[in-house]
Amino acid sequence: MKSELKVLFYLKKNQAKKDGLSPIMGRIRIGKTVSQFSLKTEADAELWDIKAGRMIGKSNAALEINREINRINLLIQARYKELIEVQPEVSAIDVKNAMQGIASTQDTVIVHFEKMVNDASLRLGVDLKESSLAEYKYSYRWLKTFLRKKKNLSDIPFKALTYSFIEEYYHFLRVDKKFKISTTVGYVVFFRKVVRNAVNQGILFRDPFDGFIPEERTREHRTLTRKELDKIMTFEIDPALKRNISRDIFIFACFTGMAYVDIKHLTYDKITEEEDGSQWIIAKRIKSGIKYHVRLMDIPLAIIEKYRGTAPDGKVFSVPQMKTVHRSLNYIATHSNMNKMIGFHMGRHTFASLITLSEGVPIETVSLMLGHRHIKTTQGYAELSLDKIAKDAKQLSKRLSGQFKLVDYYTT
Repeated sequence: MKSELKVLFYLKKNQAKKDGLSPIMGRIRIGKTVSQFSLKTEADAELWDIKAGRMIGKSNAALEINREINRINLLIQARYKELIEVQPEVSAIDVKNAMQGIASTQDTVIVHFEKMVNDASLRLGVDLKESSLAEYKYSYRWLKTFLRKKKNLSDIPFKALTYSFIEEYYHFLRVDKKFKISTTVGYVVFFRKVVRNAVNQGILFRDPFDGFIPEERTREHRTLTRKELDKIMTFEIDPALKRNISRDIFIFACFTGMAYVDIKHLTYDKITEEEDGSQWIIAKRIKSGIKYHVRLMDIPLAIIEKYRGTAPDGKVFSVPQMKTVHRSLNYIATHSNMNKMIGFHMGRHTFASLITLSEGVPIETVSLMLGHRHIKTTQGYAELSLDKIAKDAKQLSKRLSGQFKLVDYYTT
């Protein structure tokens, strides 16, 4: 049971000055704890109402002093309300420190989260990409936003974290902000990392995330069918428009599995020719630094020749900005009667599913071509077409033909 907050304002008459003015003091009492503070102003004892703890009269001096006392009283009440929501026990000194803006000695989430973000910033360019650092920062900002909007707090002690708090934060991201499951889980993962660090440092003796299981991400169809790919490849575009290069580098991605950023930085020195005359792109992915090998088929070779000599600094393509590419691709999709939004990364999935796996290329080989560290990642890209499934099922049916016999149990 929480103890009642009591606030008293009084004059320190034993320090009265020659002009009769005495310092105004405040006293906070919560249970058995007491803390005093000075308002740093003075009042005439002759005009002081001891019971009310206020000045008597309507003089400008009296009204100004009473306004300040009321302001301090409301501030104390507000800080007390904040603290009892996040701490099992609140003392008078806690409220006084909060009222005066003195930092608590308790370890708090936002302070540690900010330190983690700052530490990550030092790794930028070493083992951390700009996009990864952005995820740290976004996670930090959304937790701060949640505390401010839903809890009216600027920070929260680790010891005040509960399972319910985590669920409420997850609900805020998914329902209030309408983030996708993958985005929500990503932000919660960074929050959980801060909490685990606190557990490892002995700040927390239990993990409030224990038992918390976010909803599973629903699988989205992120690959093109053969018919959809054909529509994009055969769509007539004015050669003078940027939609041409946008469409071409997307097709290039569909037949090489390369990501947008890797195509953007592709240079001719990364294209090698083997003894058998085949040409390969052998490079490291900019995102992960993992090496990948892609044999260039006729279509990507033709696209390279189409743009040869048009890009500066030894680059193969002058790649437009991502938003320009997406706008062009979705213009093509709309005018080709495709009921689907096209994202550039869909080309990478199409290469994995339609171009390679559906044609019988082993998943281990596809993983190497995509530059994946683990085959499990490649499995997330795998989405066999209905044509492939039908073909495999037909071959299976032929192999099993005559191998099994159904016994008619009703034959006498």
